[in-house]
Amino acid sequence: MHEVLPVVAGIVVGLLAYRVDSRYIKLAILLGLSVIFGVMATVVSGEVLISWGFFPVDIALVLLAAAATTVVVTRWQRRSALLP
Repeated sequence: MHEVLPVVAGIVVGLLAYRVDSRYIKLAILLGLSVIFGVMATVVSGEVLISWGFFPVDIALVLLAAAATTVVVTRWQRRSALLP
């Protein structure tokens, strides 16, 4: 249940990054916000009290969800542009 917050945050980050045209800025947004939201997810869920090892796990979850969201939305937009 504690992994819902990083995934939802990743979806939001992915949607925000999708709106940016520049690849480098998009990458910076994905990486920067993934770290911020990953740390926030670890602290909010209370996992930081158990172990600091949850930081990289939650950061990775946010980053993976954000990257997947960006890819899915990009493909969806390209595919819908091809339809008459």
